[in-house]
Amino acid sequence: MRLSLGLPTERVDRAEEFVTADAIAEMARAAEDAGFDAVFVTDHPFPDDEWLTAGGHHALDPLVALAFAAAATTTIRLHTNLFVLAYRNPFLAAKGIATLDHLSNGRVILGVGAGYLAPEFAALGVDFAERNDLTDEAIVMMKRAWTEAGVDARGRHFDASAGHTMLPRPVQQPHPPIWIGGNSRRAIRRAVELADGWMPMPNPAKYAERRRSPKLESLDDIRAGIAYAKQHAASVGRTAPLGVMYALGRDTPEELAAAGVTDLYTLVWKPQSRAQWIDEVRRMGEEVLPAVKLAP
Repeated sequence: MRLSLGLPTERVDRAEEFVTADAIAEMARAAEDAGFDAVFVTDHPFPDDEWLTAGGHHALDPLVALAFAAAATTTIRLHTNLFVLAYRNPFLAAKGIATLDHLSNGRVILGVGAGYLAPEFAALGVDFAERNDLTDEAIVMMKRAWTEAGVDARGRHFDASAGHTMLPRPVQQPHPPIWIGGNSRRAIRRAVELADGWMPMPNPAKYAERRRSPKLESLDDIRAGIAYAKQHAASVGRTAPLGVMYALGRDTPEELAAAGVTDLYTLVWKPQSRAQWIDEVRRMGEEVLPAVKLAP
């Protein structure tokens, strides 16, 4: 199994410790040295104050942050967890992702989600009700932009019918691996039909309505989602295996692997300083990663 580690880019309260260029570089190098497979960041360009007061968080721009991580490292993968496609024109998103993959020599893992903060969509001028359709459309259009010349396409809010070409291509061909975040059946179908993997998230029932995502609290919930994915794959004729990435928490890597999970992600909980974060990453490299690597 592989393990992706979250960079604490939400810690704007300790900006000098966690969200400077030097901090991103030092933490990314520490994760690479410890043996982690990837570092990840999240995406909230303009969250509303009510959500922030209720426990929400800020974030750096994910592609810019990962570019700084890429420049300071050589092998560790660069993971968006998650990148909200519906916030953006699909071709601008495709250009940024292709650029990061090109400049990092093929290290991008593209985790995407439909998003759930209605006020953030409103602030960005995007219809919240369209978010799922926009996400599906964006994945299809990005793949075309990365692989075709003379793209001729019209979408909900764009007209690329004149014929358009995007270069340079991503290093990873036909495109960087795409993982779909979310617990809903629509997210699972999107993963099966359009992507390489599914990334469910732990979601206690008390948060399900707020996050607009079904609860996911146990290995049985994960197994049920995987069973639905297999059922849908059979119905649409997908034969390629579907990866499943889940949070490393109370369940062991062996238990998660037995349930059908293929990849993991984790983070350092509430670090108070960069030095503390790096010490914990080193400890995890010594004590946690060996068990992850041995899981089937």
